[in-house]
Amino acid sequence: MRVVDLSEGIRTGMNIYPGDPEVVVERTRSIETDGWEVRALVLGTHTGTHVDAFSHVTAGRLSIDDIPLDRFYGPARRVSSSDNLPYGIGLLMDFSPGETDIDTIIQACPLFVGCNQLRIEVERPLLDVGIVTYDGLVNIDRLPADRPFQFYGFPLKIAGGDGSPVRAVALID
Repeated sequence: MRVVDLSEGIRTGMNIYPGDPEVVVERTRSIETDGWEVRALVLGTHTGTHVDAFSHVTAGRLSIDDIPLDRFYGPARRVSSSDNLPYGIGLLMDFSPGETDIDTIIQACPLFVGCNQLRIEVERPLLDVGIVTYDGLVNIDRLPADRPFQFYGFPLKIAGGDGSPVRAVALID
């Protein structure tokens, strides 16, 4: 079995969506002076590789801590276009879907949808119909295009959270 890391590293000064909180990773304790290491993190819930909650775009919808954990993993396929999408599994897209792809994606009833960069115009309709979305995935090109694999992208349990950074991975047989 091979594990493919699909997550961007979190680091001070990394790229963020305009207007989101700047990312700061700062060492606050060191082994040399304190006997242990601790870092403080300042970041937004949509930093780097992250998952969006349904409450991200619509008030009153499920927050990240209310979405059942079984929505954050499952069989998936890498897809290169919205043509002939597999039905009922996760879709990891090695292209950035546009608004014209939304109906085709929804008709495929995916468990979740992820790519390197999902625009809000694509996220909103997917989240509105209950499809979990992942954004900021990396290394999608290292996934097989011809067979399914297992995907895992668990969020932090942020009370009332509209999203969460994740450590997204694919397990390939």
